[in-house]
Amino acid sequence: MKIMSERYVPLVLSVGQVVIFPYYIIWLKEASLTFTLFTWLFAAFSFSAALGYRLFQAGKKPAKKYIPFLYMGIGSVYILVGNISSSFEVLPFLALIFQVILGFLQGYHHAWHIEQNTFRLHAINHYLLVGVIMVGLSFVKIISPAIFITVFGAILFICGLVFILMKNMDRAVSN
Repeated sequence: MKIMSERYVPLVLSVGQVVIFPYYIIWLKEASLTFTLFTWLFAAFSFSAALGYRLFQAGKKPAKKYIPFLYMGIGSVYILVGNISSSFEVLPFLALIFQVILGFLQGYHHAWHIEQNTFRLHAINHYLLVGVIMVGLSFVKIISPAIFITVFGAILFICGLVFILMKNMDRAVSN
């Protein structure tokens, strides 16, 4: 694999999503107000993820060029989620929009990721890293969940920028 970021960045997203997910669930529970709305938001996420997965499968060739923007998009959603106050009147509607965007982007990413040469190695490392990180985070009590969500979003956004910069440098070197 020529680009190092393509080798390790998908692992950052897959591990980070699982680690951040409990914090995101807490935010989503507060945003949804009722259990019924909470389940509908997850249904919207699932349907949207299926659409993203299917869209990738339908047009595989140009998909690689969209991957940096996928990381930046997911990162942006997490940054927004981490910075929204929970007393917002339209929060359930924003949560729905965020669920649809996250679902679509994650479905698209997963469809792309499973076709990468490093996916099998990532699957093993994924479980190990998630376990170690979750044990480590269990000892952190003073940091707000919103901070974890925002930091993860910033990391993903930076990963997307790194993807773009690395691809541009590879093009410059090859020309």
